[in-house]
Amino acid sequence: MTLVTLLNEAWSIIAAIPSWDSWTISETLGTNGAWLVGLVVTLLGGLLVAVLYARFPALENHFEKSVMIWSYLLIAAIIGVEVVRRFVFSVQAPWSTTLPPFLFLIMSWAGCAYNLKFRNHLSFAEFRSMMPRTFQFACLVIDAVLWLTFSWVVVVTSTRVVFNSAANFQILLGTDNVMQWWLLISVPISFILIAGRAIENLAIDYRKYKNGADLISASTQFGD
Repeated sequence: MTLVTLLNEAWSIIAAIPSWDSWTISETLGTNGAWLVGLVVTLLGGLLVAVLYARFPALENHFEKSVMIWSYLLIAAIIGVEVVRRFVFSVQAPWSTTLPPFLFLIMSWAGCAYNLKFRNHLSFAEFRSMMPRTFQFACLVIDAVLWLTFSWVVVVTSTRVVFNSAANFQILLGTDNVMQWWLLISVPISFILIAGRAIENLAIDYRKYKNGADLISASTQFGD
């Protein structure tokens, strides 16, 4: 695999996007060029999210939380109503067992991005607080790099799944015209949000490092 080949494959993906032909895009995403395009999309998308969150505090504070809450409420409402309808009236919507798992998918990854804001994922704060200040910052940089790498991998692989689903006209079971990719696309979008949170946290850590503020603090367990 040469650099020229990689760039050509990446360009073929970019050239295929305006056609809106899911089959063509799916085919081009199967090449190694998808990793280069995915890296650019993850970094630029994450940077855009970080900038939007910085300029619109209400969006930063409530977007992921709102997605989580409404997804959870929809899951609870669908299951609750359909249990009653099934056992009392002996009827049930055919999509009532297939839609909730997708809503749970949306809720989970939006929650992952939201918890990254508060660093509620494994951070080893007690251990890191005993390190010299430079090592603390180095660990925080490693955190950001790992999150961005993880997001990059998922954005590429899940986007392939999205366009493969679209190319094969996969319909949500129990419905007539709800496409699965409409729901699956929430995965790469969520990981771009995660990349944005990672960039946001890294910017905060850098400012604290330059200003002499404490770098390591206990996370806020349930947010604000």
